[in-house]
Amino acid sequence: MDEGGGNLWQRPKGSSGGGLRLLQLAAFFSSFDRFAVAPMLVTIAASLGTSLAGVAATASLYYLLYGGMQPVWGMLSDRLGRVRIMRLTLFGTVFAGVISALAPNLAVLAAARALAGGLFAAVIPAALVYVGDTVGIESRQKALADLMAASAVGTALATVLGGLAAYLGSWRLAFSVAALAGGVLALLLAGLPEPEGFTTEGREGPIVQVGRVFGRPWAVAVVGIAAVEGAVILGFLTFLAPSLESVGFSPAVAGLAVGLYGLAVLGWTRAVKLVSNRLGAAALILIGGCMLALGYASGAVGRSLTGVAVAAVMVGGGFAFMHSTLQTWATEVVPEARATVISLFAAALFAGSGLATAAAAPLADDGRFGLLFATAALVAVPLGVYAALARRRYAGAQERPKDGSRLK
Repeated sequence: MDEGGGNLWQRPKGSSGGGLRLLQLAAFFSSFDRFAVAPMLVTIAASLGTSLAGVAATASLYYLLYGGMQPVWGMLSDRLGRVRIMRLTLFGTVFAGVISALAPNLAVLAAARALAGGLFAAVIPAALVYVGDTVGIESRQKALADLMAASAVGTALATVLGGLAAYLGSWRLAFSVAALAGGVLALLLAGLPEPEGFTTEGREGPIVQVGRVFGRPWAVAVVGIAAVEGAVILGFLTFLAPSLESVGFSPAVAGLAVGLYGLAVLGWTRAVKLVSNRLGAAALILIGGCMLALGYASGAVGRSLTGVAVAAVMVGGGFAFMHSTLQTWATEVVPEARATVISLFAAALFAGSGLATAAAAPLADDGRFGLLFATAALVAVPLGVYAALARRRYAGAQERPKDGSRLK
């Protein structure tokens, strides 16, 4: 790994583009597949003759499988390689996407979306570990911010195009796009080399790696924080578009409003890159928590286009400030088991989001969106404060040598 932050990205063999560009594309389509469903929930429910809660359960299954498979892919990437795992799973998403697009009923759709979530689960964590393996700590948060920016664009386009597809009665087309993109990306990634020096020889087994992670209190803290973050940001975010549709706005308009979330992440990510070195990690996390609370408070006040648009922008800012900082922290806590930490971090993030989506679905079905978003705002406050204090204590511990070595 280039700890000096010099030649940060390896150029894919046989391609004029950089490795970062390919990883950004992978992150883009992984986010696209994950977020396209939110503005289509009401339309899919009507098309398949089921309830909103029933269709929301398919999103919950996606998130739960997306989270649950993270450790599996993380361990396999240690054995098979980061790029190889991304390629194998992307080929698999072609099948999952086609079945999703052709699903005749809710049961088939739920199974197909769960499979898609379990396969797409490998993409972003493998990309994050690739960054950790190839980028020095001095430049790592900026590289991760670039990856997040690509993911944000995917999120924005997914919500906009998903809403448009729902409005036109072509919700199945959205799943087809992700399926096609998965196959193309799998082929393109053939030119991306594994990180320099990557080898499976002498690597510890998965049980040893997991034990090493859970033996570090700071690693456990980061994973736990990620679970709550996933619930607050991704779990409740799912219901912004349905909240607008419940008061008569079309899926296209709802998708455009919530699409501001992705654009906001993109914009706020630029701000994070500018101020990260000056403010410090704890301050960035605290700012993110405040933005989350303000955003969901806006959504709780009333189901208006302005309120939801403000919520999308502020929640996007919360994600940009808090999540990129937590991701960077996760790459530091156990460097010798980085893939395992990142996979557990992502597993917790999406397990939290899946559980929150499932828990909040009955409130959405009853039209109680004010209470739903107020709950998210209230949870965001202690999340931001606790995570900021924990990050500050971690930094202090790292600066205090014990027996001549840095604390982990």
